[in-house]
Amino acid sequence: MTTTTTTTIIEDRKKFSLAKLLLEGRAFLALILIIVVFSLLSPNFLTVGNVLIMASHVAIYALLGLGMLLVILNGGIDLSVGSTLGFSAVIAGFLLQGVPINFLGITLFPSLPVVVLLSCAVGAAVGLVNGILVSKFNVAPFVATLGMLYVVRGLALLMTNGLTINDLAGDPELGNTGFDWLGFNRLFGVPIGVIIMGIVALALGFTLGRTKFGRWLYASGGNERAAELSGVPVKSVKIWVYVISGICAAIAGLILASTLTSASPTAGNTYELTAIAAVVIGGAALTGGRGNVRGTLLGAFVIGFLSDGLVIVGVSAYWQMVFMGAVIVVAVLLNTLQYGRRRRPASSKSSPPPAASPDAVAAGTPTSAQDASAKADRKL
Repeated sequence: MTTTTTTTIIEDRKKFSLAKLLLEGRAFLALILIIVVFSLLSPNFLTVGNVLIMASHVAIYALLGLGMLLVILNGGIDLSVGSTLGFSAVIAGFLLQGVPINFLGITLFPSLPVVVLLSCAVGAAVGLVNGILVSKFNVAPFVATLGMLYVVRGLALLMTNGLTINDLAGDPELGNTGFDWLGFNRLFGVPIGVIIMGIVALALGFTLGRTKFGRWLYASGGNERAAELSGVPVKSVKIWVYVISGICAAIAGLILASTLTSASPTAGNTYELTAIAAVVIGGAALTGGRGNVRGTLLGAFVIGFLSDGLVIVGVSAYWQMVFMGAVIVVAVLLNTLQYGRRRRPASSKSSPPPAASPDAVAAGTPTSAQDASAKADRKL
């Protein structure tokens, strides 16, 4: 009898482990399924050239998603990333076209590094405003970033009168050339945008998994009040995640403007939803405290490859919206199943504490705010 019971328990654990593996690896499995299906439907889908082109498209979504990941890990949301992308691109285009100094009668033409730095600074400034509104004035993240979405988009439209800034190649005599290098050039055959995406992903992955800031971020996202009582600078962390999100959006805007050789004030429209979708498909919890860079990258590749695959096989743009919406809904449903089960035992007084989440383990982070803060304090 005992042997039968033990065998049954072992079998149940094996089944649970398999289901758990499938659930947690859903983004990777979805990507493999997309590649297989579209490779069968179109012989041009899996060619090296097409994969690199699709990867350059994915880089835009991934950069936005990586910034959004930090915000969502903190328990917030950033609806302004699409507008920040467009505004940063307009700033770059405006600078490359020349900045007139009327009272001196001259026009300044900043060099490419200056243009890039100023555009990223604009993105950081937008994120800083978001962070201050949320952390210092306790404005709901949804409301604060929604307001900034309209403010930033409006500023971009005012700067250009609603028109697109074209011809961003620059003039060699003025020293402002090289902007198209971000969108068109390749290093060892890999598009520059993809390389930048990889560098940002590695930097954020290291930050989340190996630094004090990463531990503070997971702790404050999991239980903000407990983290604050444990000595975590919750408000500073919250401000920084929005600043980083703004910088990531600005980098994405620079790459997109360079690829298109133009800066449109409407660029990045609805991209904030795509960024959120990449994070959710990657397995992050919208309630905060769970998620990692690897999952977000997979989510971005799922969205990018699915979108480009539908275009290659000739699916209508309207049906593309239907498919993308269905993928997002399924991803949210699976996230609810994954994280909802783990929270149920915590409601019972007699039940043991919840097990460590796989995302937290993969990121090398503690599962409670107290543990995170204690470890951080010991290393100070």
